[in-house]
Amino acid sequence: MKSLIAILAALACFQSFAAEQEGTALVTRFWQANSQTEQESARNALLTAATDINTLYSWLKSGPAYAADVPRGKQESSRRAPDGTLFRYVYVVPETYDPARSYPVEFMLHGGVSRPEWDAGGEWWRRGYDSYAEMDQITVLPASWNDNFWWQDSQADNVKAILQSIKQTYNVDDNRVYLSGVSDGGTGTYFFAFKQPTEWAAFLPFIGHPGVLRNTQSGGGIALYFENLMNNALFIVNGEKDPLYPAASVEPFIKILKDADINHEFTVIPDGGHNTSWLPDEMPRIVAFKQANVRDPLPESLIWVADNDQRYNRNGWIRVDALATEGRPGLLEVSREGNQFTVNAERVATFSLLLNPEEVNFNELISVSVNGATLFSGQVQQDAQTLLDYAAGERDRTQLYTAELILSVPD
Repeated sequence: MKSLIAILAALACFQSFAAEQEGTALVTRFWQANSQTEQESARNALLTAATDINTLYSWLKSGPAYAADVPRGKQESSRRAPDGTLFRYVYVVPETYDPARSYPVEFMLHGGVSRPEWDAGGEWWRRGYDSYAEMDQITVLPASWNDNFWWQDSQADNVKAILQSIKQTYNVDDNRVYLSGVSDGGTGTYFFAFKQPTEWAAFLPFIGHPGVLRNTQSGGGIALYFENLMNNALFIVNGEKDPLYPAASVEPFIKILKDADINHEFTVIPDGGHNTSWLPDEMPRIVAFKQANVRDPLPESLIWVADNDQRYNRNGWIRVDALATEGRPGLLEVSREGNQFTVNAERVATFSLLLNPEEVNFNELISVSVNGATLFSGQVQQDAQTLLDYAAGERDRTQLYTAELILSVPD
């Protein structure tokens, strides 16, 4: 009898291992799919093989198998946007890259965007960034030019798409993905902090200025809502005697950060100009800042202000789906305690809560209170298609959602 029990236990263990191996193979296929045909085929295979949504979630959270035989060192690549625009980028992978461990990623946005489009083999990436090749991280240097500034929609889509492409090939630590930039790139870094922060752990704008984003003559004219920085961390550097963006011109912005208790460090380089000669000296502090600021993928509270319900309308697991009044920004402030959500909504008509099974119990009622009144109390069903939609759109193993709760705010 004991031998029979041992045999059955071994058989169960083998079957479980076989199922996990199958799941990894299917997720790898799904993760690496690019064309619509490949994606649909990979989705269907996962849905067929997974016995339930918990299994599917577990497979996706574990992620794909990463190959060891991948490009290392400096690589030049490009992606073509749906409108035909070719976006070039360079990425640097440690020569010691090991697919068995996850790596931090840093995107670095260059300065001098008011220039013609870069050619293949261009040297935009070399502007003081060579030392990053020696760091134990994956460094990505996309290109910007006079038709595609960092603070335009095209680059918002491009940077996100490049990150997803890197994640398809390399084992990325989803919660240690950083965005830094120099001069115009520093200004672009502010743009992502204010408008599209979900992917990033922290922002490091160097010798840039957020005021440029408000200037219509610089292609901006963008409204900046400081509430959108409440969940962010910023490492800001400006030169005392910078002829373009002297530190004194940034101090009113820094005062707002202080008054709002926004996580930030502000460094003024004494006698510093519009350059990065200070970078080697500050590198230990920069490294320490990044190590101290790892993204919480599912924080208990979030806030977001959106003036567009089609773009730049999401922060993590909250999204503004419709504004109450066109042309007026809406504010969404949400906190979560177990299955209880408390929402403050101003000028928001419809919003979504993206639900993760490790944060809420789908076997119990979920309650949502909006502006002091209960708006929803009921059970929410998990949905495999929703889970796959977010996994395919973001390739983020730590921000997986199995349900969307879409709610309308009463007039």
